[in-house]
Amino acid sequence: MKKNDQVTTFEEIYLAYFSKMKHFAKVYVLSEEEAENIVQDIFTELWEKRDVRLEYTNLAAYLFVSTKNKCLNYLRHQAMRQESADKIQEEYRLTLQTGINSLEVLDLDFLSDPNNVKEKLNAALDLLPERCRQIFVMSKIKNKKQKEIAEELQISIHTVETQMGIAYLHLRKELKRYFTLILVICFY
Repeated sequence: MKKNDQVTTFEEIYLAYFSKMKHFAKVYVLSEEEAENIVQDIFTELWEKRDVRLEYTNLAAYLFVSTKNKCLNYLRHQAMRQESADKIQEEYRLTLQTGINSLEVLDLDFLSDPNNVKEKLNAALDLLPERCRQIFVMSKIKNKKQKEIAEELQISIHTVETQMGIAYLHLRKELKRYFTLILVICFY
């Protein structure tokens, strides 16, 4: 087939099928813009492989199967995106609810006596393993960087990070509803 014949044939196919394919795709993807993008992609692929594909005997079947498959891919992708968005939204809702619950039970009376805050913190710190407490104090009270702590104690930065994580877990458990407030008051 000559190049001019290919162009004419392609134009004829485009004119004959574009609006039908777009309408078909729109029924499933619901968006006119997305339906048009899908059909444009199919015609772009058809043009790029015109030497092979324009020779099909059942071109209509090829075009509509291609449209169906592209719509399926689009819908699957949208479903995955929606599922991810739903999970993020649910996590955010749970975080908000946790914040509400925490604030509702937060008793600020203990702040009236600064010694009470220090006592609670010191009591919780005393329950930490010695090395863990030492690392936490160096980090939060002496404001040393993790690298400095690691060098001074001749341990890895990973060990410092791990011990800080352990300290936070223990302190959160011991200080329960005061944990965030005490951390903010004492260390920030």
